[in-house]
Amino acid sequence: MIIRLVKMQFTAEQRSNFVNLFNERKDKIEGHEGCHSVRLFNDLKDNRIYFTYSIWDSENHLNQYRHSDFFKETWAKTKSMFEGKAEAWSVVETSLA
Repeated sequence: MIIRLVKMQFTAEQRSNFVNLFNERKDKIEGHEGCHSVRLFNDLKDNRIYFTYSIWDSENHLNQYRHSDFFKETWAKTKSMFEGKAEAWSVVETSLA
């Protein structure tokens, strides 16, 4: 399994629009093959910064989603609300023994 973290910063005026968009599309994202869950977090110190945290079976499943028309449409709407450039990481859980 992999975890996808995406950090996004929005204009103050677009914050609620983004949260509404996320809530409207969350179930469809989670319904995509290989997605276990997607969650939204808001930074404690800067309320314009949000993070999505999603869990996927594999990088292949994530990439299939990222190449879907649904993602392209959602990402275009999301990007139009940005105040800064998004950052993203794909990570795996690691145990240090």
